[in-house]
Amino acid sequence: MRVIGVIPSRWGSTRFPGKSLHPLCGKPLVQWVVEAVKQARSLDEVLVATDDARIAEAVRRFAKVVMTRADHPSGTDRVAEAARANDDDIVINIQGDEPLIDPGLVDELVARMKSEPGWAMATAACPIRTLRDLEARTVVKVVLAQDGGALYFSRLPIPCRRDGDADLSSGGLYLRHLGIYAYRGAFLRRLVNEPPCALEKTECLEQLRALYIGGRIAVIQTEDQGVGVDTPEDACAVEAILRTRK
Repeated sequence: MRVIGVIPSRWGSTRFPGKSLHPLCGKPLVQWVVEAVKQARSLDEVLVATDDARIAEAVRRFAKVVMTRADHPSGTDRVAEAARANDDDIVINIQGDEPLIDPGLVDELVARMKSEPGWAMATAACPIRTLRDLEARTVVKVVLAQDGGALYFSRLPIPCRRDGDADLSSGGLYLRHLGIYAYRGAFLRRLVNEPPCALEKTECLEQLRALYIGGRIAVIQTEDQGVGVDTPEDACAVEAILRTRK
């Protein structure tokens, strides 16, 4: 069994083209992600998967690069091509725009997958703390079963409180999904070979395909929601945080 961390990195971004190579404190954004992920103790290998020659040339200075097809419909497909995982391998899909990612969270996901073989996947979630986040369609919510597995993901506020406003003090009831995934190699291959289901196409959430085809998804709960870089303004905010860590 290998544990492979894959960071999909592409040039195109509607709000922030070329953000993977945007400099933060003198280093490209993707380098911060790589350096953070390499601190995880559980990974045997860290790969950057890209279809862009500019990203590949820059990344080769500090990480292993896998060139992938340019026509992948999602980052998951790019991760699957780059990892070329065996059935019992564990593949971690790590967002390329999360320079402040906690390497400990990667280790937690791997530990869950190793210790509990019944899960096809694992992911993470943190508490939703404001009504604004609960109502925002850009914030994905997840509800859990008794065993900590995902029941459903949605862009709408779930669970819906029938009578009155949602009570965010209800510990663990309202959870924000975080975009990091662990897959078993065999399930990852199956997932990318399945067509998108109606639920996935309606919510624009790939993880619903996994649930639809019967994949069990473990959810690690954390207090840290992370800080992603989606816009140049986000990059400025993250750079300010990184300067305080020097």
